[in-house]
Parts: sequence; C-alpha cells; structure tokens
Amino acid sequence: MAQKPSIPKGTRDFGHEEMARRNYIFDTIRSVFRLYGFNQIETPAMENLSTLMGKYGEEGDKLLFKILNSGDWLRGADRTMIDSGDYVHLTPKVSEKGLRYDLTVPFARFVVQHRDELTMPFKRFQIQPVWRADRPQKGRYREFYQCDADVVGSDSLINEIELLQIIDEVFARLGIRITIKLNNRKVLAGIAEMIGAPDKLTDITVAIDKIDKIGLDKVKEELTERGLTDDAIARLEPVLAIGGDTKTRLNALKEILAGNETGLLGVAELQTVINGAENLGMRAEVELDSSLARGLNYYTGTIIEVKARDVEIGSITGGGRYDNLTGVFGMPGLSGVGISFGADRIYDVLNQLDLYPAEATSSTEVMFANFGDQEASAAMAMMKTMREGGIACEIYPDVAKMKKQMTYANAKSIPYVALVGEEEMKQGKLTLKSMANGEQTLVTPQEAIRMVAGH
Repeated sequence: MAQKPSIPKGTRDFGHEEMARRNYIFDTIRSVFRLYGFNQIETPAMENLSTLMGKYGEEGDKLLFKILNSGDWLRGADRTMIDSGDYVHLTPKVSEKGLRYDLTVPFARFVVQHRDELTMPFKRFQIQPVWRADRPQKGRYREFYQCDADVVGSDSLINEIELLQIIDEVFARLGIRITIKLNNRKVLAGIAEMIGAPDKLTDITVAIDKIDKIGLDKVKEELTERGLTDDAIARLEPVLAIGGDTKTRLNALKEILAGNETGLLGVAELQTVINGAENLGMRAEVELDSSLARGLNYYTGTIIEVKARDVEIGSITGGGRYDNLTGVFGMPGLSGVGISFGADRIYDVLNQLDLYPAEATSSTEVMFANFGDQEASAAMAMMKTMREGGIACEIYPDVAKMKKQMTYANAKSIPYVALVGEEEMKQGKLTLKSMANGEQTLVTPQEAIRMVAGH
C-alpha cells in the first residue's frame, strides 16, 4: 500500500475557501498600500547566504533554511569537518544559498543593487512568503507570509504619520478594532544613559520588551541576570510604571529624561508623530508605551506595534525607523521606516471574530444549470455577456438531475442559479433563482447583471 502523502511540519495547505479569505486580507492591504503611493516589488525566494548570514544575530542564523549546492554538493568539502561535526565552517562549503528569513534584508539588498534605477525617497511594498527553521507550534509556522511597506531615503516624520494612517485604514476596512502602541528607540537609549547603563541598551530592551508576557518582577530578575545593578533597576522601574493617557505619559517622560539630549529628542519625535496622526483623525487607539522595544537592534527612532483589542493574540503589525539598514551592503546613511502586517495572525483574528464579508469567500456568483447541448450553448453565450459585466459565472458541465446540480451550487455557497430552458431560449432570457429565498425572476442577461451586482 502506497504511503499517504504529507507536507513538512510547520507548513500548511490552503483550500479554496481559506485562499479566498487570505486573498481578501492581501487585497485589502495591497489596495491601501497603493492608495498611499507605494509600488510593489518582489525578490527571489532564495538569496545568497552571504546576503542573509550575520543580519539576524546568532539565533537568526541558526533559523535560516540552507539550500544544498546543486550536483555533487560534497565536492570540495573537508571530510574532517564532517567527521568532527564542524557544521559552522562546513555549511559555506556545501551551501551557497538560503530561503529568505524576512523581507527586510532582501529589500535592503534590492535597494543597494538597484540604487541607480530608484527615485528617492523610494516607497515599496512586498507581499511574499518567508521561511524560518523554527520549532513548529500553535501560531508559529516555518512558512508564512509578510506584508511589508517601507519608505527609504527620507528622514521626515511625515512618513511615520502616513504609516499610522495606513495601519488605521487597513484595520478599519477589515473591521478589526486595534490599539497602536508607540515608542522611540532614542527614548530607550536616553533611559539607559539616565540609569547609568548606556552599554546595556540591548540587554534592557530585550528584557523590558517581555513585560506584557512575563510581568515586571520577572523582567527585573532578567535585568539582574544581564548584569544591571540594583540601583540601575530601581531607577528604571518608574519609567516602566508610567500610566495615564498619552499626553500624561509624554509629560512624565519629559520630566524623567530632563537634561538628557538623546531621550528628549525621542520624546519630541513621538509628540510630532502622535499629534500629526491625531490631527488627521484616527479610528484606532494610539498609546505611548515606554516599555515597547520590539527587540530588534536596527531600530533607531519610532517603534510601532499593533494589538487587536477583541482577541487575545500577539502583535498583528509592527515596525519602526532605521537609519543604516543598507550599510551592511556598502550603502551607509540611508534612513528608512517601515511596517509589516502579520497576515497569518490577522487571518486568525478575522476567523475568531467572524468578520469576513460573504463576497470574500464566494467566487462564483451565478451557476447556470445544464439541461442539454442546445441549452448549454445558449447559457454560455449569456455567461459571456454577464462576465463582461463583471459577474463571476460557471455552468454545471454535465447534464444531470436538477437535485444534483442544486446540491453542487449549495455546497459552493453560490447565491444564484440561472435556468435556461426552451422557453427562456425563445425570449433570449434566463430565469434567475435566489438560493437564499427561492424567488425566481425571468430577466435578460443585462438585468441579471444589475440584480446580482446590487445584491
């Protein structure tokens, strides 16, 4: 007996209904990106390992999927490396390429490689899958999609304000209530200086970024383990305990960071971004969170994270300002800011809240029943007219009992069935049956287009 086929752990098949729902998300995000002047690009699924390695830290390097060289991939490999298990030095000998880990590093490579062809500032978006050799678990996959938008070549905070508007518009269209959390890397750097631990900025941000998950006491324990003194932790604690509305939090930060140039610059940037977004009218809640760090060291300014208000789930969008992402590819000093929508988590939120509109999961709007060769020929001519009018149609391909054809239409949630028999053919019309209430109406194809489009 043949072995039942399977797929690798951490990957998924998507059936037609799931794809319809996913495309609803992608199409919504894509349409808003375009509304704000972003142009779409794509980069290859695989990149040279020299492009990817060393950009995500030691742990990130371990999670890269490496691709074995073609042909005799062991040719040139040092056998002593294999015998000793020295895979760090062996990998470059047997693998020159890897699957992309995210869209940001390939984008940085793209900008540097094509810099002479690009008009700055350059606004791009990308909606593509990425791969990580992570341990699969609920909500964490080895293959998943990212939906990124970035502006490079501009220091203006107008870009941050517009990205907040994009976030607001996307989730308003999807019907998801959100809170947008904001912070600034300069604020975090100023806090590290203020407590006398500027060299511990990375340790501080990695630890405090977990405060929502593990709580303040556990964060303090981790800070101690990372080498911060009790005095430094005590001076940091009031920052993490800042409460009140956004204006109150901004004022509190100004007082705490008084005299610290870096920190106050971060507060001023936050105030500009928050005021700019609020002046334009935001449907989402916008909240200053002084513990927000997002853990990524390449952020240099604004930090953005989005949470769904009605579902317990991790961040569903994130991003921030970076000043030198292209520097690793020989193009230093190019500032940029970007966001990434977590399509898989957004999919889970929409499923839990049942927010998909009916048209998002229904592809065929009208199914023509099949009563025989002549009737099918007349039906196909009418379908041509209706498709030209933007109505998605199909015909049941075989002559079968009406019950079987109706069962097919019901199973596919097709809202209308068109009947074209001898009488309809004489009049050049069709009988349009609503599957919702059973009503039947004799109409021309043009009238049918208006009825279905207005449904």
